[in-house]
Amino acid sequence: MKLYVCYGTFGPAARHPCARAHRALTAAGYEPEVVRTYGCYGTDRLFRGRCAVKRLTGTYKVPTLVLDDGTVVDESDKIVAWAAANPSSKVPAPA
Repeated sequence: MKLYVCYGTFGPAARHPCARAHRALTAAGYEPEVVRTYGCYGTDRLFRGRCAVKRLTGTYKVPTLVLDDGTVVDESDKIVAWAAANPSSKVPAPA
């Protein structure tokens, strides 16, 4: 599993979509490979990572999650929902 992010997964999840997606995945028991794409707004096309995201989704926007089977989950809200609906077997069930 790969999680494409901007510059990292830092910052408050309430304001940073990449941090929000990463925290949801780790809370669900996943350890995604984090791919930093760099770039921002008008410079996105100059960065290899953002070009990879564009090939996957048609847009330069991150976060983007690519599952091991090749399925693409795009946008933080959808990634958070996917993580909540698909917890890893590593996470113990609630008591």
